[in-house]
Amino acid sequence: MNLKNLNLTEQGKILMDLDNLHLVKKGKVRDIYDLKENGLLMVASDRISAFDVVMAEAIPDKGKILTQISNMWFREMEDIVPNHLIATMPESFPLKSRKQIENLRHRAVLVKKATPLPIECIVRGYISGSGWKSYQKNGTVCGVELPAGLRESDKLPEPLFTPSTKAPDGEHDENISFEEAEKIVGRKTAEKVRELSLAIYQRGAEIAEKKGIIIADTKFEFGWDENGDLILIDEVLTPDSSRFWPKEEYLPGSSQRSFDKQGLRDYLQSLDWNKQPPPPALPQKIIEETKNNYTQIYKILV
Repeated sequence: MNLKNLNLTEQGKILMDLDNLHLVKKGKVRDIYDLKENGLLMVASDRISAFDVVMAEAIPDKGKILTQISNMWFREMEDIVPNHLIATMPESFPLKSRKQIENLRHRAVLVKKATPLPIECIVRGYISGSGWKSYQKNGTVCGVELPAGLRESDKLPEPLFTPSTKAPDGEHDENISFEEAEKIVGRKTAEKVRELSLAIYQRGAEIAEKKGIIIADTKFEFGWDENGDLILIDEVLTPDSSRFWPKEEYLPGSSQRSFDKQGLRDYLQSLDWNKQPPPPALPQKIIEETKNNYTQIYKILV
């Protein structure tokens, strides 16, 4: 993939070129268009969010990087679980405009229609982030009791499946216990997505470790396709959905340098901001650092 910068003005042109398509959802990062019997067109923008708030500034190339990393992992996991991909090359999309095709290259995929499960499937291999905060309070993560004496960023005895709610836009997801997840999606479905999530994480972690990357934690989304089959959807093991740590620098006992948006989160945490819109302006330094993190992990993994 040739990483070509796209600023906000150029992204605006892409959206204008898609005005003739039916936009069914504008997410924090992805825009989804209904192509009727042909499926859904999912376009990854360069928008970035933190604490469930979309920043005013974009991260150049981010949408392309997320799409290409996800596509790689979808292929790697096909024997574990089917996924939503129909086509990844824009020439295969049912679009009439050549300009649309070129604008969408590397940042859009044609996917199956699916009904997403109302939970997010989080797997933690290491204790960090909200899991570490919970452990410090009561020694548990999402209702799972952990051994005493763990340090921040320690590897867990075994990966944990810790689901969360899927909050409406503008609201915050909340960690829940497995029993609460069962109440939301049913016992059989909860057990199945736990099994699949752990299997995907284990394989992804093994592949990434060979490339010098620790996947500390990640989240997956699943949905029911039109045939009633459970499939993997949205994105897989990207810097937006995962914590990637350089293995050679790993030292438990504190937070780790990450190839993701943790630096952005850390910057926002240092401000007097209530984590509600509107977001604070991002300095150019933070934008560049975040872009470099995404670019580096793309080059390492893909």
